[in-house]
Formats: sequence, C-alpha cells, structure tokens
Amino acid sequence: MAQEVTLSAGIRTNLLSLSNTSNLISTTQNRLSTGLKVASPVDDATAFFQAQSLNDRAVDLEGRKTEIDQAISSVSTALEAIEAVDSVLRQLKGLAIQAKSATGTQLSSIVSQFNELRTQITNLANDAEFQGLNLVNSSANSLTVEFSTVTSSTLSISGVDITINTGSTGLTVAAAANFSLTSNVDSAINQIDADITTLRGNASTLGSNVALLQTRLDFTESYVNVLEEGAGKLTLADLNEEGANLVALQTRQQLGIQALAFAGQSEQAVLGLFR
Repeated sequence: MAQEVTLSAGIRTNLLSLSNTSNLISTTQNRLSTGLKVASPVDDATAFFQAQSLNDRAVDLEGRKTEIDQAISSVSTALEAIEAVDSVLRQLKGLAIQAKSATGTQLSSIVSQFNELRTQITNLANDAEFQGLNLVNSSANSLTVEFSTVTSSTLSISGVDITINTGSTGLTVAAAANFSLTSNVDSAINQIDADITTLRGNASTLGSNVALLQTRLDFTESYVNVLEEGAGKLTLADLNEEGANLVALQTRQQLGIQALAFAGQSEQAVLGLFR
C-alpha cells in the first residue's frame, strides 16, 4: 500500500511560491510576445469590452472614411471636367473673335473648328464619370455622403449640367451659323461669356463641397486614431515594464529554487541525527 508523503511547512511554502512565480513568468512572457496586457475577458473583462467597443467604433468610422475619400474623388473629377470645359469655351471665344476679321476660306475654317470644339464639350462632360457617377452631365444626378454611424450627419451634393443644351439646363452656346455677320459673332461671344460665368458658379459650389469633405475626412482620421489609442491604453502592455518584471521574476524563481534546496538540506540534516 502506497504511503502518503508529507511535506514540511517550509517546503510546501517554497513550492507554492515557485508555482506562483512560474505562473507570473508565463503571464509576463505572453504579454511580451503579444504586446497585450488584456488579450481576453479573463484578463480584465471591463477593460477588454471597453476596448472592443472603441475598436468597433473605429472600424465603423474607417468605412465612413473610405466613403468620404471616394466622394472627394467624385467631386474632384467633376471639378476637373469643369476646368477643361472652361478651357474649351475660352478657345471658342478666341475663334469667335478671329472670325470678326476673317473672310472666305479662313472664315469657313474657323466656323468648322468652332463647331467641332463645341461638340467636344458635351463629350468631355459625359466622360467625366467616377465609379458610375457623373456630376456634370445632368442636374438630376446627386451624391449623398454619410459622415457618422451614430448620427444622421450627411452631405448631399447636387450634380450640374455642363453639356451643350440650349434649353433650361446646360450650356447655351449655339453652333456657329453665319459668322460673316458681326451680330452673330457678338451673340456667340455673349453666350460663351454667360456659360463661363455659369461654370464659375458650378466650380464654386462643388469646390466648397470638396473643402467640407476634406475637413470631415481629416476629422474622421483623427477620431479613428483617438479611438484606437484609447483602446490601446486599456489593453496594450508596457514592454519596458514587462521586461523589467520578467527579470525580477526570474531572479525570484532562482532564489525560490535555492530556498527549496536549503529546506531539503535541513530535513536531511535532521534525518542524519537518527542514523
């Protein structure tokens, strides 16, 4: 029949101390390897779930940040198109001014160039598409950007029409007809000037939207960083502190092993008295 081994109080205390030290060393090494002092609810339930809530909020805002960034690209595309059309209109104005002093073949060539450039305005506007959205070929098009997952903060951006359209929307410059008449040339120049003014208004409106979007993008990026930093304060380990703890614990472990050896030697000395 097996006999139960009875440990002395000193040895039992030393063994318990070594076991606790070993557990602390394991915990410290895990923190150093993962960089986390709270890796699960077991470590600290309150801190873990608070950090998780902050990280979830940061992830949601990352999605909003991407949408805002894409919206900036959409509006920037529209602004580039407006600038390009403005350049074409100025070329048209230059041709119209030349037509005042041109005759014969030269005038016919100017009229031909004028009408070709005019056609390119609508083509350019129709090509200014970004991810399926065109903000410059129809005032019916629009873009809505959501800034938050908590509030209903949004920005609605209405499209503009910079195609050639002599109706109620779009640009009004007409095709060159009889440019041999000064009155027709002057009429074309007036239409071009009116269209340039319209473009400037469109550019101003869209430009202010880009400025607001950029402001919200910068804010969202900063907010995400703050949330992630807050979560890190709750869960990240101080590697310098943990490294120092590991050295101290390893020293304590060595001392515990020596203390256990001394206790064993003391008991051997006691047994020696009975020999």
